[in-house]
Amino acid sequence: MRLHNEQFRAAARVGARDRVLDIGCGTGQTTREAAGAAVTGSALGVDLSAPMLERARQLNDDQGPSNVTYQQADAQVHRFPPTHFDLCISRFGTMFFADPVAAFTNIGRALRPAARLVLLLWQDRDRNEWASAIRQSLTAATATPTPPSCGPDAFSLADPSITEGILAAAGFTDVSFTDVHEPVYYGPDSATAFDNVLRLLKFQDLLANLDAATAEQARTRLRATLAAHDTGGGVCFDSRAWIVTARRR
Repeated sequence: MRLHNEQFRAAARVGARDRVLDIGCGTGQTTREAAGAAVTGSALGVDLSAPMLERARQLNDDQGPSNVTYQQADAQVHRFPPTHFDLCISRFGTMFFADPVAAFTNIGRALRPAARLVLLLWQDRDRNEWASAIRQSLTAATATPTPPSCGPDAFSLADPSITEGILAAAGFTDVSFTDVHEPVYYGPDSATAFDNVLRLLKFQDLLANLDAATAEQARTRLRATLAAHDTGGGVCFDSRAWIVTARRR
């Protein structure tokens, strides 16, 4: 995700004195980068995953900076300090909210008036080859189609009109969308990419639902799909994302 992250970091424009809230921080890369820019400010990374936060803390011990904290919390309902933060960022961390209006309203309470919100979100699934091609290779042999998601998923905020409506209802204004068209990199060669794909929980789940013979057919198709996307400089799939910016009223 290096190329996505470069554009996201540029859009965030973290100021030297900013107090930054990072939603869905995972292992903390974006939190550490924000803290490094906010040299006299601070950065708080929030995530639901205790193992990811433990890894984030380990990486921070190794890499610094010292103005970072991490907290295990559900950003949809957690009581953040009111009007405390100057900037909220989230790299692919806000698409799974059960009630996005309530979640962004709660996040908004933590931001001072006119504070900025900067999100990186996936566009539609059919514009993201990394999702559609790999999923197709793993499910093509099933007798019945994989049922569509009945709740929030990685593409739940793909539609700009829906996302703008959610943010407006949650108290944000000046909502804008910037197209991000960069490849997703799975590894230096198809064998490494195969291992990396199968480490992803959603693809593990797809295989777990297949019988042994069908699962092996799916693995064979996956290897072929990955080999077809080996550019010689790595295995890459096309993707489209949005950088969304807004301000708290």
